[in-house]
Amino acid sequence: MGYPNTQIPSTDKKTKFQQFKLKLRKNQQLYLFVLPAFLVILIFSYGPMYGIIIAFKDYMPSLGILGSPWVGLKHFQRFFESYYFWDLIKNTLGISVYSLIVGFPLPIILALALNEIKDGPFKKITQTVTYAPNFIAVVVMVGMIIAFLSPSTGVINHLLEFVGLQRINFMTDPKWFKTIYVLSGVWQGTGWGSVIYLAALSGVDTQLHEAATIDGASRLQRVWYINLPTIMPTMVILLIMSFVSLMSVGFEKVILMQNPLNMESSNVIATFVYQQGLLDAQYSFASAVGLFNSVINSILLISVNSIAKRLSNSSLL
Repeated sequence: MGYPNTQIPSTDKKTKFQQFKLKLRKNQQLYLFVLPAFLVILIFSYGPMYGIIIAFKDYMPSLGILGSPWVGLKHFQRFFESYYFWDLIKNTLGISVYSLIVGFPLPIILALALNEIKDGPFKKITQTVTYAPNFIAVVVMVGMIIAFLSPSTGVINHLLEFVGLQRINFMTDPKWFKTIYVLSGVWQGTGWGSVIYLAALSGVDTQLHEAATIDGASRLQRVWYINLPTIMPTMVILLIMSFVSLMSVGFEKVILMQNPLNMESSNVIATFVYQQGLLDAQYSFASAVGLFNSVINSILLISVNSIAKRLSNSSLL
């Protein structure tokens, strides 16, 4: 008695490796297109990561990374027990949280306002004026800040004197550093940050606004109940990305604005790593501090992403 001649599907006969080869052959042009970017990331981002082991060694250039003596967590312990540890954390978090509180809502508000303006010369001029500061180089920006806030020739101090107030040396007073850093960053980045939200608002169905208008909804109500929910996923993603960089204050702008008199407020982890690693040649200690900073940022990314996923079903990962 013979068995029925059942035909096994061809896909069941193929091994996973054969399926992979088939997929690779089918999409080879796409893979070739992505290959250069993949190699750049692999070589220049992941390749040098082996160097983080110097954070656990007393690195000596003459001995090389592998030949330098192993010291374990010595440099981490030194950093945690140092008198400047909490000052660095306080300054870094202070600037980041200040920037987040002031800078995060403003692009949303600007985007919602621009979205309500009819297309025309006024809207184009407003967009150009708000976008333009983003293209100013950091060095030029800091030069403008120093010139505007100069105690002798600065425009701001001339205005203070005009209204009967005393001149202030803003750049040497530690209590003004965070405010100057944050407000200049908000002025420079708010317009460009609103572009993402405007792109998200362009996907709003106009029929929703028409139906809401017929039902008697005001413009503010339509913004609150239609526009805001539309851009909410975008807001969540950008908020997560902002939290990821909470411990990574921009190095270039801080170091350019920094001077011995405002060091109390301007010395952050990034500038400390620069000073210890490049100026004082304490490579292992600087690597340990930088690794600590990266680990904290990774923990923040995972934590905030998990919370956002549970609360809003929107996440980065």
